[in-house]
Amino acid sequence: MKKVLFMFFAAVILTACESGYYGGEVSRDEPSRVETKKFTFTVKGDFKSPTFNKSKMRKAASALADDEQLTDLWMFDYQDGAVVQTLHQSAGDADWGKPVLNLTYGHHDVCFVASRGATPAVSGDVITWEKPSDTFWLNYAVDVVGTSNGNRSVTLDRVATRLRITPTDEVPSNAAKVTITPSVWYYGLNILTGEPTEQRNTPREIAVPASYPGTTGELTLSIFGLSGTDEWTTAIDITATDASGVTIGKASIAAAPFKRNRSTDYSGPLFGASGETSVMINNEWGEPFVGEW
Repeated sequence: MKKVLFMFFAAVILTACESGYYGGEVSRDEPSRVETKKFTFTVKGDFKSPTFNKSKMRKAASALADDEQLTDLWMFDYQDGAVVQTLHQSAGDADWGKPVLNLTYGHHDVCFVASRGATPAVSGDVITWEKPSDTFWLNYAVDVVGTSNGNRSVTLDRVATRLRITPTDEVPSNAAKVTITPSVWYYGLNILTGEPTEQRNTPREIAVPASYPGTTGELTLSIFGLSGTDEWTTAIDITATDASGVTIGKASIAAAPFKRNRSTDYSGPLFGASGETSVMINNEWGEPFVGEW
């Protein structure tokens, strides 16, 4: 009997040695768990700038009024220069303006883009729009640790520029459309750097509302684009046509200046006239660049 018990205990001890178990917990190799922390961002920005002239904005022939709500909000979570997750919100979503991301421990560059541009498309590190409109951006750096505050408020800055033209002569009864063609215009934004990209010279057509023929100095036509902080210039052609496409007025601007967060405003005769700019005054957004052609 003693011999049998001795052999039994020997077998138990041998098994314990092989398994690494000596009365404690059995050691197992398990994959390391990825630590994350929930972040709720409250997005803020000068999305409804009070510096615009509301009376003119109300009469503008394009969708321009600053009281209009932005339509899209994106978040791009970058680590080591690569996107690891994205989030997109549309106006009307229940959590609109308060997006939530689970961020892994470590350094992140969370890039925000808010816009009301038409037909957005994301490809790699770039967002492009068929028709850019007011757009805001921020690269927000955050180092995530166990004690990080998960509630953050972020303020986005405008990365758009705007061309606004006001014909000073009477709008004729047959005026149907005005086409604005900048030789250089930017339709895209680099998500990580906030710099403009996707340069094009696409004609931008704006229909003349039926209520404007016969008025003088009330018609305002605008287009938005993307811009960096450094001022740049471009030539602009403006053509007015009737419903059949016949030209009824032309104007040109040799070197219109643009920069981020600034409106460039021009006025001058358009219908039945042609000329180039001669006077320019350069001011900030809300006190816009003013010129005549």
